Amino acid sequence: MIELYRIGKQYQKPQWALSDITFKVNKGDFYFVTGPSGSGKTTLLKLIFREIFPSQGQIIVDGRNIQRIPDHKIFKLRRTMGIVFQDFRLLFNKKVFDNVAIVLQVLGFPQKSIKRKVFNALKMVNLTDKIWEYPSRLSYGEQQRVGIARAVVNNPKIILADEPTGNLDTELAFEIMGLFQEINKQGTTVLICTHDRELIKNFGNKILFLFKGKLIRKEIL
Repeated sequence: MIELYRIGKQYQKPQWALSDITFKVNKGDFYFVTGPSGSGKTTLLKLIFREIFPSQGQIIVDGRNIQRIPDHKIFKLRRTMGIVFQDFRLLFNKKVFDNVAIVLQVLGFPQKSIKRKVFNALKMVNLTDKIWEYPSRLSYGEQQRVGIARAVVNNPKIILADEPTGNLDTELAFEIMGLFQEINKQGTTVLICTHDRELIKNFGNKILFLFKGKLIRKEIL
């Protein structure tokens, strides 16, 4: 599903943000990527999403070398992925429905289909009662659940999440991780970057450890 071969990323010489990273994530896996700040976790996700290019190595997603996908076709890769951010990245001048629907609108789905898919995504995260609210009227936990609904609304094969519980207390963080587990049980491959040891202790069984841009350990518990 996701394969990285000797990946390196250098933003500026002589430092390497990532160096000689090789690993494989199979379809349906649930992986944590962990390590201290500056270890390269966010860079790794950006490479898989092809927001940035590696300086060396190859990345294969669902059987395709993503560096070879033309820019005008990159949307085909990205519509197979859902992205969840730590800072939510919601549109605060738009209601919850519109925040979730925007992905489908960009992809050109018909309005009837958009309404059904948005409702189903919000039902998954227990937010159907907030569908016509503005994000500013929601709690932090509810805002993050909107972000998750937006990520899953198109039934992606892969979910990438960058510190998705970083702004939440422990109870809410565990609630959000439970949602990711439910999404994973439906067959979606999930890759979550976090430095939260409690989350990994309670939810992790496949873990990638990064340190100073290098993959120092891979564990399957």
